[in-house]
Amino acid sequence: MHAPAPAAAPALVSDLRRVFGSRLRAVVAYGPHLEGRDDADLTSLALVTTLTIDDLEACASLAGQWAKAGVSTPLILPEDEFRGSLDAFPLEYGEIIRTHVLLFGDDPFAGTVIQREDLRRACETQIKSHLVHLREQFIETRGTPREVSELVRVAAPALAALLRNVARLGDVHTRDRLEATQEGARLAALDDHTGTAVLESERPNSTLRADHARLFPAYLAAVEQLARAVDAWRG
Repeated sequence: MHAPAPAAAPALVSDLRRVFGSRLRAVVAYGPHLEGRDDADLTSLALVTTLTIDDLEACASLAGQWAKAGVSTPLILPEDEFRGSLDAFPLEYGEIIRTHVLLFGDDPFAGTVIQREDLRRACETQIKSHLVHLREQFIETRGTPREVSELVRVAAPALAALLRNVARLGDVHTRDRLEATQEGARLAALDDHTGTAVLESERPNSTLRADHARLFPAYLAAVEQLARAVDAWRG
């Protein structure tokens, strides 16, 4: 374990052990809560040997108390299903692997390898989808500065996540969220000003005083540059 377990973790593990017994193989926490976002709920992944409707009903009965404790509904997967879907969800599972803290069992990611081409293809799909929707959403703002500003504010975390995925594609495996985002910006050859503005905008209590509406052209250019960079990736 590379970081202290969140305060809500012991109760979550205890609940899952009651539901699954010896079928519970591992529980890991991951995500923004572990990276200094105290306002974020605890997110977790539980791997089990089998998963039945009775298990789902038992977990459903616990969902209310988990929510009150600031715990998101755990992602619960059979072990073989998880390992068989690494190629389908390389970004999502890669982010869990990057940030995880082991709460119970053996490290489920020991020896796990996400194939580089699966990662590159997923990055391309995600970036180009974001680009298409970004242009569409800008048109829907009708150019109203307030709406454009809100568009950039809401979209900034998505761009930061894209940059972290590009960092992973470039074999950057740091657990530090800011460092991973900065490395992704460097690998994609984004200009420093845009990278800094995006990072500031992602913060929930950002003191950034820049007009987000005026940032939109640079934001759009950054996503377009990301798309070109991933298209040309030969790492």
